[in-house]
Amino acid sequence: MNLPNKLTVARVILIPFFVFFLLFDPSNDAFKWTALAIFIIASLTDMLDGKIARKYNLITDFGKFMDPLADKLLVCSAMIGLIELGRIPSWIVIIIIAREFVISGFRLIAADNGRVIAASYWGKFKTTFQMIMVILMIADIDHPVMHVLTNVIMWVALALTIISLVDYLVKNKDVMSGEM
Repeated sequence: MNLPNKLTVARVILIPFFVFFLLFDPSNDAFKWTALAIFIIASLTDMLDGKIARKYNLITDFGKFMDPLADKLLVCSAMIGLIELGRIPSWIVIIIIAREFVISGFRLIAADNGRVIAASYWGKFKTTFQMIMVILMIADIDHPVMHVLTNVIMWVALALTIISLVDYLVKNKDVMSGEM
């Protein structure tokens, strides 16, 4: 297993620790900041594994499949935890998770036909904004400017979620038609 794939696996391993610190004692600032640090570290492994894979030509089918899945697990776990903490509306999380199920379904159908659908730029922008949104919501800084910024980032993340879904559907319509 190459280094980018190890970083992807490490991101998945960090998720339960992140969720524990996020939800075990929400009133404990040390837990909140620990959860935030774990989330940031896990998010940075996403950027790092991609850069290393591209720079050293270490791109694998495992990485193309697992990297987006690890991102989904991390971000969706965070958003579900943030619903519990009352920091994000559940309907927004439902839209985001529904998009992930649709794309995962497309990837599974494509994989059955010997094709790997890698992440698109829209999907990468979506993931980046979702991660920034989660960071701001975990930090939960009590300042009017931060509240506005967090809400703007949330709406941008939601818009990018929808745009990236449409992009995947249009670019990969042959997956469902059987014309691959």
